[in-house]
Amino acid sequence: MLKLVIGNKNYSSWSMRPWLALRANDIPFSEIFIPLYTNDQADKDRILSVSASGKVPALIDGDVTVWDSLAIIEYLAEKFPETKLWPADRAARAHARSISAEMHSGFVPLRSECGMNLHRPIRAVALSDDAKANVARIQEIWADCHARYGRQGPFLFGAFSGADAMYAPVVHRFRTYAIPVEGDARHYYDAMQAHPAFQEWTRDGLAETLLIDKFEDA
Repeated sequence: MLKLVIGNKNYSSWSMRPWLALRANDIPFSEIFIPLYTNDQADKDRILSVSASGKVPALIDGDVTVWDSLAIIEYLAEKFPETKLWPADRAARAHARSISAEMHSGFVPLRSECGMNLHRPIRAVALSDDAKANVARIQEIWADCHARYGRQGPFLFGAFSGADAMYAPVVHRFRTYAIPVEGDARHYYDAMQAHPAFQEWTRDGLAETLLIDKFEDA
């Protein structure tokens, strides 16, 4: 069985992405949880034992180890082509990979100013102009996908895809920091929150009791 090494569900947006790709497609796997930022050398050593990057998530498939959320999603798409983690249509697939890569490498101001923390009381913060531009761009992506593929289903490319796994944590950020989601982008925001796998991760994250002080101060 596949093994997915993850961090705290309350905080680890990168762990959430491949976890959703697996759970939303009913791919069997076991979770290996390693708490983050404990300053415990044993925890650091456990992460390093599965990923030389020293970070989670990591997917273990026998003698193959894949780290980095987007790389794991690509691996799953190849190993389980029946899941259609990327759209079958070439143009749509290129679109899905493009916006996934944009999420993977971009939106740093929003990430920095609105860290993922499911426990955090819902309230707005003053965003920088750069973070506001990130919010606008993300909602532009969601609205554009709805306009192009909305007839095929409620997610970015109709059915749940790797792109949805990449953008799901942003839904939590928008909710937690009371960022308004408007127009056609709202269709995606609501659909993701209703997805059973998204709800399961959320329940698990809210049930965690381990707090990371530097994230609780935000």
